This record gives sequence, C-alpha cells and structure tokens, in this order.
Amino acid sequence: MPGLPVNTDLLRRMLVGFVRDEVHKVGITKAVLGLSGGIDSALVVFIAAEALGPENVHAVCMPYKSSNPESEAHARLVAQACGVNFSVVPITPMVDAYFEMFPDADNMRRGNKMARERMTILFDHSALLGALVLGTSNKTELLLGYGTLYGDMASALNPIGDLYKTHIWQLSEAMGVPGAVIAKQPSADLWAGQTDEEELGFSYRQVDELLYRMVDQRLTRDELLESGFEAGFVDSIYKKVQNSHFKRRMPVIAKVSHRTIDRDFRYSRDWGR
Repeated sequence: MPGLPVNTDLLRRMLVGFVRDEVHKVGITKAVLGLSGGIDSALVVFIAAEALGPENVHAVCMPYKSSNPESEAHARLVAQACGVNFSVVPITPMVDAYFEMFPDADNMRRGNKMARERMTILFDHSALLGALVLGTSNKTELLLGYGTLYGDMASALNPIGDLYKTHIWQLSEAMGVPGAVIAKQPSADLWAGQTDEEELGFSYRQVDELLYRMVDQRLTRDELLESGFEAGFVDSIYKKVQNSHFKRRMPVIAKVSHRTIDRDFRYSRDWGR
C-alpha cells in the first residue's frame, strides 16, 4: 500500500538493474535526462548514476525565464551529490519566439510548449552523446494524465513509471537524494507559483491511496466507498484515468494487415534476438 513503507533495498536493486540492462542491451553506455530540481528527476539521476556510472549520465537543466531560481540550484545540488555531468540550456529564446505569434496563449498552452521544447532538447542531446533519454514521470502522474504527451511523458526508458509518488519519496530518502529536494512542494515549475497539488486539487498521498486500491487492487466503486473514500473524489479520479488513457499508449495504428506494429508485431524476438 502506498501509505506503508516498501522494501526500498529491493526496489533500488530492481530499478538500477533495469536501467543498466535496458541501456546496455541496445549497445549504448550513456543516458541523458532533464534535471528539473524536483524529486522525480533527482531520483532518476541517482538510479542512473548507480546503474551506469556518473560519468555516463548527462543531466540537463532547462529553465524558462519565469522558472524559480531555486529549481536550478536544486538541480545543481543533485548533480553534484551524485557526480553526473550537468549542463544548463535555457528555453526562453525558442519558447518566446513561438509565442510572439500567439501572445494571448494561456498557461496550459505555454506549459505544454515548454515541456515539449525540453524534450526536443533531450532527444537532440541523445543524438549528440549517443545516449538514451530517461523518463521521469511517476505512476501517479501517468494514471492521472498529469503530464504533456511528447513532452515530459516522452522517453526511451522510464525507471519510475510504476512507482507512486509516495514511493518516490520513500526511495529518494533511502538513496540519499538531498533533503531540500525531498521536502519541497512538488511543482512542474511551468509558471510562477505553480504547484502540482494546488493545480490537481488534492494531495499526492491522498490520491495514491485511492489509485492503489482502484488500479492495483481492482476494487469496485462500491468497495472504494465502503473503504471510506468520498463518492465525488472516486468519480473524479475514475474520469481522469479514463480520459487520459490515450496518453499511456503509442498512437493507434489502423489494422489492415496480418502483422500490425504494436499489436501483432511487438517484440525483437520476432527477428531472432
């Protein structure tokens, strides 16, 4: 259950092994990821550094002009703590150049553009460095659809996509992520003063308890209500999970042959590997 401790030692070994195996099996030794100063990317940096060696991990901080300066400071703190390569690539010039044509764009459009701009930079660095892009979206965000398709939700590998936010906090403490990063309010830092929980309208710990029972334990709506969850909360989370399903799968391909990619032709073993 998310509210209870997990076996962080076992979880650490599993995720470190996952990153090491998945990166090396394609003939690559390096990884690159966006380091925002938040806990999710910080944990992935720690996992990657242990899996591949810090010299093979490249963390890129990509601030916008309205980003909180604390975010870059925390990103530097994390990079120094585990010894990975660190660089800063501001995204203000490219984002502002685009929105000069759309000055009335709202925060959602601007935030989505920032997230996708950051991912284009990471995939360019992937080509530059010969490195795989690591994702930093956790299970809570993925289930709620709280992320940008082809932005922060894009990656080659995601070591933390099956960890609820509650577990992210627990494993981060066990792996030595700096306390200032663990204790801060979760934020995508897409605009001044933005916090995840204020935008969502509930706390991560609260929704993790519901999602665990809803998804992992497969409790029915009636069973969830009997467990003490309010009907409005249950229904709103059901809706978020259902409406964001398109974000959790590859683009749907129209099937016109016997072997359709991602449906009948999925695995490398189909070609003897």
